[in-house]
Amino acid sequence: MAEFKQAPAGATMAQQFMTWVDNRFPATKLYTEHMSEYYAPKAQNFWYFFGSLAMLVLVIQIVTGIFLVMHYKPDAALAFASVEYIMRDVPWGWLIRYMHSTGASAFFIVVYLHMWRGMIYGSYQKPRELIWIFGCAIFLCLMAEAFMGYLLPWGQMSYWGAQVIINLFAAIPFIGEDLSLLIRGDYVVGDATLNRFFSFHVIAVPLVLLGLVVAHLIALHEVGSNNPDGVEIKAKKDPKTGIPLDGIPFHPYYTIHDLIGIGVFLLIFSAIIFFAPEMGGFFLEYNNFIPADPLQTPAHIAPVWYFTPYYSMLRAVTDPMVNVFAVVVALAAVLAVLKGGLSSTWKVAVLVGAAVVIAALKIFDAKFWGVVVMGVAVLVLFPLPWLDRSPVKSIRYRPSWNKWLYGIFVVNFFVLGYLGIKPPSDIGTLVSQVGTLFYFGFFLLMPWWSRIGEFKAVPDRVTFKPH
Repeated sequence: MAEFKQAPAGATMAQQFMTWVDNRFPATKLYTEHMSEYYAPKAQNFWYFFGSLAMLVLVIQIVTGIFLVMHYKPDAALAFASVEYIMRDVPWGWLIRYMHSTGASAFFIVVYLHMWRGMIYGSYQKPRELIWIFGCAIFLCLMAEAFMGYLLPWGQMSYWGAQVIINLFAAIPFIGEDLSLLIRGDYVVGDATLNRFFSFHVIAVPLVLLGLVVAHLIALHEVGSNNPDGVEIKAKKDPKTGIPLDGIPFHPYYTIHDLIGIGVFLLIFSAIIFFAPEMGGFFLEYNNFIPADPLQTPAHIAPVWYFTPYYSMLRAVTDPMVNVFAVVVALAAVLAVLKGGLSSTWKVAVLVGAAVVIAALKIFDAKFWGVVVMGVAVLVLFPLPWLDRSPVKSIRYRPSWNKWLYGIFVVNFFVLGYLGIKPPSDIGTLVSQVGTLFYFGFFLLMPWWSRIGEFKAVPDRVTFKPH
């Protein structure tokens, strides 16, 4: 049995209480390891607000969700009316509901910006690969959580959006119909579907999400935070204290630093809740204020804005597009073999894999490949630490044209998102196809283009610029 610490002579009651707690739970140890003695780079800029903001929005969503569940009825005959009851009759119910609906969009905005920061500063590179993988898994869980929560208001767009997305699984060969039936719990979207989605949205997915967030933070604090220069601060330590020369304690410096970002965020968040909670139909679609009617299909069905880039990629996959994919896969395989710096074994594996993919592209129909493209568009983020072969982490020290390439990537993502909201058209489909090819080309050709150009010298110490 471990020895118990004794409170120092003349200790206050608070100190005595903390000594009693520390003998039974490592409260002070956790505080020092993860706050006061966790040294973060001194050069972190405003892009590093979004990690703490993601935690804040997660708390908002959990707390408001608890209050909403107190009054919500997961029943197809009562769900829409229960949401109306929350909005009209529950004291401050309208505020809780708008906080939750606005929080869903805010969560994706913050997470997208957080991931973007990781991309431009190379926060996924060694030794932070696991941090990135856990982050991508959080993003997947967040998408599942949002999709299932979107059905719960039981409005027109909720119902028909779920109908369309679930029916996409039917395109999977051999198991598609059974899988769709399993997800719905019935032959049509109905009460069984609502109950399943409610259970997953309220219990199952949040548990997984919280576990991944904890794993993400543990992995982060194990290897340390990145910085805009991509310099490892642990490489330069004070020989006497062992403290990184370019590190400062997370508390109080970054807790105060993050309060600035939190204050600005809450101002914007509150302004949207009180003055534009629907955000012009992007955060809350107007069709969702109409009760779900299985007999009346809306003129145009589209998912919420944060899914539309991937929905646009799904719609872009037509039969001619599948042929283009086959050519792209062949070219990518040839480039990987010639320029990828792979061993002989890996070269053979790449060529065989490309041949299998091209054969599969010709066997299965375009609808199935549209579903695959939508899924792979998210999954392609996972191997990013191994796709990027750049000798430097931060975009600050990469060739200047890299900034233009990353800028085009962002514009392309916005264009795909916009087209996913709009009804399909010939020109829209063509632009979506070009955008889809660019999106996948950005990642799949990264082992080649990330090594090209003249790289700037990375400093030995971080470059501190106060802001």
